[in-house]
Amino acid sequence: MTEAKAFDRVADDYDRMRGGMERGRQAAAQLAGDLAPGTVLEVGVGTGIVAAGLAELGHDVHGVDVSLPMLARAAERLPGRVAVGDARALPFADGSFDNLVFTHVLHLVGDMPRALREAARVLRSGGRLLAVHGDPAADPDELVAVLDRLAVLQPPRPDTPERLDAAAREAGLERLRHEFAPDYERATTPRQLLESLQRRLPPYLWNVDDDTWARVVEPALAALRALPDPDRPRLQQWHVHRSVYVRA
Repeated sequence: MTEAKAFDRVADDYDRMRGGMERGRQAAAQLAGDLAPGTVLEVGVGTGIVAAGLAELGHDVHGVDVSLPMLARAAERLPGRVAVGDARALPFADGSFDNLVFTHVLHLVGDMPRALREAARVLRSGGRLLAVHGDPAADPDELVAVLDRLAVLQPPRPDTPERLDAAAREAGLERLRHEFAPDYERATTPRQLLESLQRRLPPYLWNVDDDTWARVVEPALAALRALPDPDRPRLQQWHVHRSVYVRA
């Protein structure tokens, strides 16, 4: 299953299961302070929640994505400012944007160094690349414990801070700063997480075979079903890696 087809499949449920505009606004608020004046391109814009959050803050934001169903939802939030395209071959001229944003997408692009070279190409001199990347983390609770049981299914991340720095340098981007910091709060119920996992919304579940599902995923789902108060939200504060680079 390609990434595009997988996101096509979950487009109808993505906002509802991933926090919607509330999460997008929180993420946008964390990113906005690092943007240079001028235009912004979000690569892997998805349904447009982060891009729309930045637009609400007064930024001129555009988006690109490989999934047409996801992009259709982004187009409702950013009319006339979205385009279909691959991070590895962006459909824009050299030096088109003052800022480029990757939000939890670099581990999905298939070739992160190539995506960063493309990002550098479409950035103007002095333009900034902002990346939210790597493994997010939250303080331990009942739901995080369930997710920890599924961590064995996650492939090694290509977008660790060290690997991202190396690829960025090769692309001609200089790091300004990196932080591992709070990004967004989310109140999730056991029932909501159960539905998300059953529908295979997390990318690491897309291609899990039946035997592995029965051996690894089903026990995690059973643990969720056994939790008390399945409709009581558990508030989580998620921390993420954020890195800022500048194009020479």
